[in-house]
Amino acid sequence: MPHKPIKPESGKSGAKSGARGKPGGTVAEEGGSCKPHKASRADATPGIVTVAPGRALEGSAFDLSAVDANADGGLDKAAAKQALAVERARIVSLQERLYAEHRRSLLVVFQAIDTGGKDGTIRAVFEGVNPQGCRVWPFKVPSAEEAAHDFLWRYHAKTPGRGMIGVFNRSHYEDVLVVRVKGLVPEPVWRARYGQINDFERMLTAEGTTILKFFLHISKAEQKERLEARIATPEKHWKFDAADLVERRSWDAYQAAFADALTQCSTPDAPWHVVPANRKWFRNLLVARTIADTLEAMDPRVPDARPGVAGMTVPD
Repeated sequence: MPHKPIKPESGKSGAKSGARGKPGGTVAEEGGSCKPHKASRADATPGIVTVAPGRALEGSAFDLSAVDANADGGLDKAAAKQALAVERARIVSLQERLYAEHRRSLLVVFQAIDTGGKDGTIRAVFEGVNPQGCRVWPFKVPSAEEAAHDFLWRYHAKTPGRGMIGVFNRSHYEDVLVVRVKGLVPEPVWRARYGQINDFERMLTAEGTTILKFFLHISKAEQKERLEARIATPEKHWKFDAADLVERRSWDAYQAAFADALTQCSTPDAPWHVVPANRKWFRNLLVARTIADTLEAMDPRVPDARPGVAGMTVPD
């Protein structure tokens, strides 16, 4: 999908990106591991990496290490925040049209490793959106009732209805991520779920739901800093869980699980977008711009007024 160009601030020598120094690129292609999202102009902001659909069929796994989590697109924080305000205004306006149209829906999926920034991104990007037309669903450990059903049951129940934006904070991908790393089900079970997830998303798309999937990509060093900040700041102690330190020991296993999910489940119906997320302000801008561009491409239309409304008068 096209992105609106955003000019870097003066003084920047060029756009930084996952292309490791390539101006205007978004990721280094190592062995054809992923398809870069090309900038529309030389001064357009690079950043998001869209995982090429069909990669799994080609036997070429997506390489997360090729994406620079520290990318800033050649912007500074102030410029990015100004641009974010513009994108948020677009989302607010387009969401109102989507709600009024009441024919289609948008599902936005966020996945990340612990401290990856899902909560902060949702809070920053959807500021000002009418809560009547947007629902956020954080998926935790399944309840006894949820665990008694098939793994997609609890997610399907929360998909957005017509006119709505639905936001998944964690999602059905937990069942090929944490389930895999912790060995909660046998390998043949979680491997079969890639195809089941693709079928599920294909069905949602056929029924009128556009799906946006974001993986917020941070580095291991950045996760360490964020965990240490939670420990050092009393106001953030509520966010800290000692289990996060245990999970951190499985960093490599999680990276492998994420890479496989991105490879196996990036489809024409629902491609994966990898967002460099060390710099929160750049992350927020990339996500907001992609959501706004997607809504604009959907082009929701406000219904025609009932006949005669324009000529009506309101009695005293």
